[in-house]
Amino acid sequence: MYALIMGSSGDIGTSSAKNLAAKGWSLYLHYNKNSERIEKLRAQLVEKYPKQDFIPIKFDMEHDKVEDLTKQIFGLDAVVFAQGNTYYKLLVDISESEIDSLWNIHVKLPILILKQLQDKLAKTHHGRIVFIGSIYGKVGSAMEVVYSTVKGAMSSFADAYAKEVASLGISVNVVAPGAVNTKMNTQEFSSEDLENVKEEIPADRLANPDEIADLVSYLVNIKSNYLTGQTIYFAGGWLL
Repeated sequence: MYALIMGSSGDIGTSSAKNLAAKGWSLYLHYNKNSERIEKLRAQLVEKYPKQDFIPIKFDMEHDKVEDLTKQIFGLDAVVFAQGNTYYKLLVDISESEIDSLWNIHVKLPILILKQLQDKLAKTHHGRIVFIGSIYGKVGSAMEVVYSTVKGAMSSFADAYAKEVASLGISVNVVAPGAVNTKMNTQEFSSEDLENVKEEIPADRLANPDEIADLVSYLVNIKSNYLTGQTIYFAGGWLL
């Protein structure tokens, strides 16, 4: 079984890669700038699971052509879209190029990638597609208006596309976390801000990337074929 993990160098992508590798998956490990982290991850996986393939794929979602990615993909059973970025600022302060970046990375490029990979995912009749969305796609967030918008679009796409490809044996779902203990969040927000968020979460803590990876692992499992078109909110009761 082969899975493509977009954003493998991020915390959720890395956790998902380790989880799936432990379950016997061979992986295409997408990255853009973090080549050192990907090489470290690949070395760890090769050492633990020498009979599986772990193939790094460099691809810039803002500047490269989709074919630069898809031509490197051969056998494929699952795609996990764990790539992402955000800009924490008022709508009136966000630039057009930043809006384009968010749209391209979270929505447009995943759609174009799936257009080209659909036949490969359908070949075994148990293709799996999982997006890492956000609770903000449902409730919205001030200071992250465009990010909230593209995450909402991600769920809408999954809902519609799941209906279109169900007969091909392909499932499409979104895992929508709330606050997660990732580098993106710890770099974007102060420890005081994160502590304030924690106090608002009924579960009284941030989610861990490994917990997200566990849910991703279930959704790409062959036995999960009847679960499709869903956005699963993983937020410890926060904002729901």
